[in-house]
Amino acid sequence: MIQTVETENSDLFAVKATGTLDKADYDQLLPALEAKIKQHGKINLYWEMTNFDGWEPAGFWQDIKFDVTHANSFQKVAIVGDQKWEDWMTQALKPFTSAQVRFFPAEESAQAMLWVTQ
Repeated sequence: MIQTVETENSDLFAVKATGTLDKADYDQLLPALEAKIKQHGKINLYWEMTNFDGWEPAGFWQDIKFDVTHANSFQKVAIVGDQKWEDWMTQALKPFTSAQVRFFPAEESAQAMLWVTQ
């Protein structure tokens, strides 16, 4: 499940993902995210994954297509999670984007939000 989080920063898109993401999650998320990018050009992204199990194949494909299309649409990306593979995923993203990408353990979510908004 994906839940967007309201913030005071107009150039920040914040998301909390739990469970297993599927195509329907991305059908809900991507139009709002693309509208924010269209409005601001480059934006910041806060992506929190707690109790996150991964993606169903169709959801993963939606994620990959979006990432390839918008690799340079972000200034900063804060990825917050409680799994070691989420940190690995953060490192894997870095060569494919001009954004500053940083992983934060779940207990440092407040620091992640502060970092991505500075």
